[in-house]
Amino acid sequence: MKIVVLESLAVAEEKLREIAKPLTDAGNELILYDKTDDINLQKERVSDADILVIANMPLKGEVIKAAERLKYLSIAFTGFDHVDLGICKEKNIKVSNAAGYATVAVPELVFGSLISLLRSIVPLDKDTRDSGSKANSRQEEIYGKKFGIIGTGHIGSRTAKIALAFGATVLAQSNHENEELKSLGVKYCSLDELLKESDFISVSTPLTPSTKNLINKEKIALMKKNTIVINTARGPVVDNEALAEALKAGKIGGACIDVYDKEPPLDKDFSLLSAPNTVLTPHIGFATEEAMVRRAHIVFDDNITGYLKGDHVNKVI
Repeated sequence: MKIVVLESLAVAEEKLREIAKPLTDAGNELILYDKTDDINLQKERVSDADILVIANMPLKGEVIKAAERLKYLSIAFTGFDHVDLGICKEKNIKVSNAAGYATVAVPELVFGSLISLLRSIVPLDKDTRDSGSKANSRQEEIYGKKFGIIGTGHIGSRTAKIALAFGATVLAQSNHENEELKSLGVKYCSLDELLKESDFISVSTPLTPSTKNLINKEKIALMKKNTIVINTARGPVVDNEALAEALKAGKIGGACIDVYDKEPPLDKDFSLLSAPNTVLTPHIGFATEEAMVRRAHIVFDDNITGYLKGDHVNKVI
């Protein structure tokens, strides 16, 4: 089998080949490429692939169609809305994702960015270097506040447990209630109740047709004036234009955003860049060194090895 990795998995090549060694020792060929946006070059690179690996680069239907031998696609990412799954279904291509690799990394960024905003760490770092002080800086705690979590999958559940450890009361909204979280004191409620009651709202839901613009102008209007919105899930789940408008009008307290309608770099006129009380990061939630190695093991040890043994794990379709 020819295994084509169409973009870097953010792991050193030597380490990646070491992880994939059982597969290559078994006679499979491993081809590694760096990311390209050139569709024709993508088509050329996938043309004779039996197994394809991508991370979060868009994979268009015309590229999938060009992969005439393709039987299996392993997405080294949790989300899969960037892949034309309709074409995969038409061509009977099996697809897996890598859910679980960022279960530690993303919640850590949730609280890192939130604390950075609550304690004014970014501006105070600059002020300290400029011989300034803490005068007029924001200094608030998580303890005793209400922490709302939208989506309690692996990442949302871990976020909830960390929020509880900080001493927050945790509210949650999800299609599936987690009994362990309920036993720990997490209260499940409607989305509107969560939005009205929470001081902090962390978005942990996947992007689907039903969750696109889930947090829109009308939903933001339900929030308290001090509410901080945290989005480390998928950009389009939140209407970023409406969010920026609310921040500029002082209708909510702040935002910590790691995901956007497109991958950074952002356009200079992007609305959130000029919104106050924000901590913005360029989609790093998943990207710790440890998570990248963990992800590579899922791709090669679990997904591809499982597929070759007839066991379709982490199944998307």
